[in-house]
Parts: sequence; structure tokens; C-alpha cells
Amino acid sequence: VPLGEWVMLQACRLLAGWQQNKAMADLTLAVNISARQFYHPHFVEHVEYCIPQTGIEPRYLELEITESLLIDDLENTINKMNLLRGMGISFSLDDFGTGYASLGYLKRLPLSQLKIDQTFVRDLLSDPNDEAIVSTIVALGKSLDLKVIAEGVETPEQAQRLKELGCQA
Repeated sequence: VPLGEWVMLQACRLLAGWQQNKAMADLTLAVNISARQFYHPHFVEHVEYCIPQTGIEPRYLELEITESLLIDDLENTINKMNLLRGMGISFSLDDFGTGYASLGYLKRLPLSQLKIDQTFVRDLLSDPNDEAIVSTIVALGKSLDLKVIAEGVETPEQAQRLKELGCQA
């Protein structure tokens, strides 16, 4: 938890520096949050402290959570996410499709983005099952008004196919 708090403060300091640079002012900084960090009783308060301490515009801070974080206490998770979202912070569900999340979670969580795990991107061009999964995640994201981003894109051909399937980033 102390390391996670330090990382959050450093991330906000970095973001504050970006926001002072015209070329970088509109960039979003994503920070991975562990379940232990997220469920710590003072997590929300620490994030709330970091915002004025660093002077960031919170809409450019994105917290990435994984499906495994959703398993323990969904109501507490939603409450914390809503408190943070009320501050202007957005959320991304990282490594979507590799964990245990039910589709019911997606409609209840205040998410902004789904991240397609790189395991589905890696064989996208050679495995029809991976293409079907990616296509389904993109369609699901669109229908729920969520941005969809693919991780682990390593070739122009992968990027092109993802674009053709409707993946935004």
C-alpha cells in the first residue's frame, strides 16, 4: 500500500508536468491499481489528497482495474469508483476477457474504457477464435458506450485489422 500511494503521487506529479506543456496537456495518464491498494480504507482519501497537492486536472487521470478486483466486494467497488468518478477520474477495465467478470458487472460499473488483453491480439491474424473474441469485445464496448483499446499491438497488420474491427485505440 505505501508503494502504491507513492506511485499515485508520482503519477499525479508527472501528469501535472504534462499539463504545463502545451504539446502534452491533453494526454491521459493511466495508473494500474492493485486490489490491495484499491480496497485499502484510505485509498479514496489518498487520491483525493493527490489532486490538489499536485494541481492536476483529474479528468486526465485514469485508473486501471482488473477483473479480479471485482470478485470480492462489488458494492464497495462501485461506491469507491463512483466517489472517484465524481472527482473527474475515469476508469478502465484492464485485460478484459481474461478474468472472471460477469457481463452484469459491465452495466453497473462506472467505466470509460475496456482494454483487450494482448493474448487475444497476439494471434488475431491467424486464429479465427481470437478475432471473434476481439470483435465481440469491440461490439460490446460500443453498445455500452465504452472506448475500446487493444494492448500488445506489435505490427501494422494487427493495428489495421483492429481498426477494421472498430477498435478505437
